[in-house]
Amino acid sequence: MAFDLDMIQRVYATLGKRVEAARQAVGKPLTLSEKILYSHLFSGETTQAFERGKAYVDFAPDRVAMQDATAQMALLQFMQAGRPKVAVPSTVHCDHLIQAEVGAVEDLDIAKNKNKEVYDFLASVSDKYGIGFWKPGGGIIHQVVLENYAFPGGMMIGTDSHTPMAGGLGMIAIGVGGADACDVMAGLAWELKMPKLIGVKLTGKLSGWSSAKDVILRVAGILTVKGGTGCIVEYFGEGAETLSAAGKGTICNMGAEIGATTSIFGYDDKMGDYLRATSRSEIADAAQAVKADLRADDEVYADPASYYDQLIEINLTELEPHINGPFTPDLAWPLSNFAKAIRENNWPAKLEVGLIGSCTNSSYEDMTRSASVAAQATAKHLKTKAEFTVTPGSELVRFTAERDGLLTTFEEIGGVVLANACGPCIGQWARHMDDPTRKNSIITSFNRNFAKRNDGNASTHAFVASPEIVTAFAIAGDLTFNPITDTLTNENGEQVKLDEPQGIEQPLKGYAVDDAGYQAPAEDGSGVQVIVSPTSDRLQLLAPFAPWEGTDLNGLKLLIKAKGKCTTDHISMAGPWLKYRGHLDNISNNMLIGAVNFYNEKTNSVKNQLTGEYGEVPAVQRAYKAAGVGSIVVGDENYGEGSSREHAAMEPRFLGVRAILVRSFARIHETNLKKQGMLALTFANPADYDKIQEDDVIDIDGLTEFAPGRPLEIVLHHADGTTDEFAVNHTYNEGQIEWFKAGAALNIIRMKQNA
Repeated sequence: MAFDLDMIQRVYATLGKRVEAARQAVGKPLTLSEKILYSHLFSGETTQAFERGKAYVDFAPDRVAMQDATAQMALLQFMQAGRPKVAVPSTVHCDHLIQAEVGAVEDLDIAKNKNKEVYDFLASVSDKYGIGFWKPGGGIIHQVVLENYAFPGGMMIGTDSHTPMAGGLGMIAIGVGGADACDVMAGLAWELKMPKLIGVKLTGKLSGWSSAKDVILRVAGILTVKGGTGCIVEYFGEGAETLSAAGKGTICNMGAEIGATTSIFGYDDKMGDYLRATSRSEIADAAQAVKADLRADDEVYADPASYYDQLIEINLTELEPHINGPFTPDLAWPLSNFAKAIRENNWPAKLEVGLIGSCTNSSYEDMTRSASVAAQATAKHLKTKAEFTVTPGSELVRFTAERDGLLTTFEEIGGVVLANACGPCIGQWARHMDDPTRKNSIITSFNRNFAKRNDGNASTHAFVASPEIVTAFAIAGDLTFNPITDTLTNENGEQVKLDEPQGIEQPLKGYAVDDAGYQAPAEDGSGVQVIVSPTSDRLQLLAPFAPWEGTDLNGLKLLIKAKGKCTTDHISMAGPWLKYRGHLDNISNNMLIGAVNFYNEKTNSVKNQLTGEYGEVPAVQRAYKAAGVGSIVVGDENYGEGSSREHAAMEPRFLGVRAILVRSFARIHETNLKKQGMLALTFANPADYDKIQEDDVIDIDGLTEFAPGRPLEIVLHHADGTTDEFAVNHTYNEGQIEWFKAGAALNIIRMKQNA
């Protein structure tokens, strides 16, 4: 069925007129991204052009999606806004809290019991406020959105960094924090700096072992984890039109790993095929009628260098399979060079686990390509030499794959089919391992591979590849194996070679499902009670953050000077901490426990300036809070990269950290800090990072004249009595400064709603 068809038809009804107004305002042909952005202005038709990378713009997204871990805090915030119902179509998806341990049935049953309190809260709050609810087992948010809600030319936000997967169906879909979602659900404008545009022209056609996954693995190697920051990546070219909608979704999903605001493809026949296969023929027909406005203008495709801020060209015919990692998703190795890299870097060549699925690669097409490799293991008398797990992306995919025998094919080679959930991709994996400190290798078809990300073990070397490459490696058990050139010894002692994978984009007998997992909200939720126990350790009602006191901030203690990569996983870990996502006080006990302290090279060990002793980061910060002392966190480049996790901003705010000062920020995290009333500052001179000393007491001056474009001043009071002063920059506009003054953006929403 097509959800929210009336809303989609309204978007298409105004699309042409709004695009033409934008074309006149900009004064030149438009890219696809510009068409969608300008057609979703909160103010309606535009009369002005907005400068890319400079102008803050108010948008009106068509819908909001939330996964269960982030939805808890987003909806706890929404409850404070005072609205009886969400202003735009919104959904909650229960996919993050299911731990992979035994298998799909057992793991799902355990999760339902363990997380009953949270699921009941999410179901009831969804029921009350008109939000669609996807039950545990229904599937991973991004695959479910692609199958049910994504539509060409639309705009959505989601409380997960991989929301951009909907770009595979031509939608601008952007990962945000819960406060942003709260704004949109409350009917307010959503603010975003007008993105720059990176064009990726695809020529040729994939063949053999190469897949859509290899496109984004290659792009990640080119742009690095921050090369897409502040940009939309727009794919086009004849090569783009050869990729399935699911393949396009994979590419857009993993665009989060290059820091991109989002990624997108123009509408084509492959998208229409997918919409029809997933029972949305009405949307396919409607999109076809406005197809010209769901692609860039012809002049853009004819001369792309004149319309994009950066242009990349990739020939799919020449593209090799890639493997990225370890420890970072942008360390890209062509398959032909991977064995050499393994040997030269002394990475463990023995593969212990291969994992396929996740939100990135769990479509029916992915399953068929992997199953075609798995079937060969049985036919050619090979056995897997590594553990092998399979995570379907949705109940629709799982049920159909089971009907068509794909899951049996995986089980025949020893594969374990896990629940339709995030599982090992986000650290929800009870890995069975003899020694967690032992160096070891795993390979996944997931999207991220930061240290400790999948299994909590810093010694695990995690690599990322396509599902079919992962399956081949699991059969070989050796990361120096090349399935294109090498043979394997089967159980009969014969040398056998794996054939190229074969895939099917859409199931020949169509999709099928008994219960997709969807629960519609009440028509009238006014009588629904949302119950949060005051003694719960999983859920906690929020109290508003205090407003700014109206003065400069003096006497701040340095909490930690983080060294090197500090992602949201370092700031607020997932895994076992996911159960506290609805309880701000309890989850704050993981604040920055993964960050490396510059001064002792340790994690979760910082100096308490009140006692002179070292302690755990949250404990030291709680001591400062109890003493009424503010503090500051100092970080390195691209601070806060990774997940959209707003807890990484809410925890320091809750515990009394007043400012985060870094060399540079990842986009979502910087916005989350601003939303929560924090100061997000960057060194005007990155070398000033080196001036910060462990015992510093720090002042932030200039706040009484806080204004857009006006730097603030940092004064360091060193323990030896000397001082250092330097300027720090910020990107606050006037509205964001009001968030800071009010104590949080949510405080302003509540005041407006109650006015």
